[in-house]
Amino acid sequence: MKKIYLKKGKEESLKRFHPWVFSGAIQSMDEGIMEGDVVDVITSRGDFIGRGHFQIGSIAVRILTFDDKPIDADFWHQRIAKALQMRRDIGIADNPSNNTYRLVHGEGDNLPGLVIDCYGDTAVMQAHSVGMHMVRKEVAQQLMDVMDGRISNVYYKSETTLPYKADLMQENTFLYGHTDDTIAIENGLKFRVDYLRGQKTGFFVDQRENRSLLERFAFGKRVLNMFCYTGGFSFYAMRGGAEVVHSVDSSQRAIELTTENVNLNFPDDPRHTAICEDAFKYLEKAAGNYDIIILDPPAFAKHRAALHNALKGYTRLNMKALEKIKPGGIIFTFSCSQVVTKDNFRNAVFTAAAQAGRKVRILHQLHQPADHPINIYHPEGEYLKGLVLYVE
Repeated sequence: MKKIYLKKGKEESLKRFHPWVFSGAIQSMDEGIMEGDVVDVITSRGDFIGRGHFQIGSIAVRILTFDDKPIDADFWHQRIAKALQMRRDIGIADNPSNNTYRLVHGEGDNLPGLVIDCYGDTAVMQAHSVGMHMVRKEVAQQLMDVMDGRISNVYYKSETTLPYKADLMQENTFLYGHTDDTIAIENGLKFRVDYLRGQKTGFFVDQRENRSLLERFAFGKRVLNMFCYTGGFSFYAMRGGAEVVHSVDSSQRAIELTTENVNLNFPDDPRHTAICEDAFKYLEKAAGNYDIIILDPPAFAKHRAALHNALKGYTRLNMKALEKIKPGGIIFTFSCSQVVTKDNFRNAVFTAAAQAGRKVRILHQLHQPADHPINIYHPEGEYLKGLVLYVE
């Protein structure tokens, strides 16, 4: 096993089980280490402290285990089995009314660089590191074994998530099985999963509980769903008895998916209209007759250098919504940018409220659901932040 040696004192975060080794913490490394290799991390005193995937970049090693154990088929089997057991224990897996959930959530399931979402009998697997890409077939084999008939297909979808400098020429493909059936169920509602062209793994699984919360507020309301993507919030609002639902996205493909998903659940329902337009432009000219507005934009900041501009964007977006919402209206507003902290986001919304001159109360503080767990030793895993606001 090739080794990476740390500078003096740089093992402290690893002693607290943080799963990342940054490039600046490395004193030296054995010759011939390639990106994606499994390496041992050694302290300045010469002690083994962890084993993980090496990669080129600021995060140099993603720790897979702090124990001196082999990274083999049994390792992958045990980790995936533990992830499944947790989701069974909390009632998310093996739920007849909900066959959609995240089975593996990277560091949250002690499998950094790996995401697996389940949609019915199809699992969509995504690698975020070269190391996970290298073992994709072995992981898929253990996934099929652990799931024991729960899934029949494994689709590998990592074209856009792998480091582009690695030049892996990766193509999305089925590793096991094949299916043209892309209909899944979430809390009794149907939706189509776009494995091939869709964002993430084809659907935003992390908003399931927040969509359910919206449903409870929707009866008799006029609802505007901005950045609607596949329309998840829209068809929950309709089941909740919304009077009118407008879904807006700048992507024509997203509008097509939203329309298709609404029709799967509410065929030809006149309450719904899908609109392909830029969110800021739509809000600028929108009449102030919405009772509920949902703001669920894509990540405004994918790295720390973009944080300042991202916060300005969140402030501007929320200010426009606050200006347009009816008195007594409710805004669901979110940030999925990992580098934007809860305090960052809340301050941006506070600034927006002050600039709009509206009286605002926080009804709920939202976050990612239980199948997107946060490793307590890895607070960076808390990426989804949301607020439900009551606007006088």
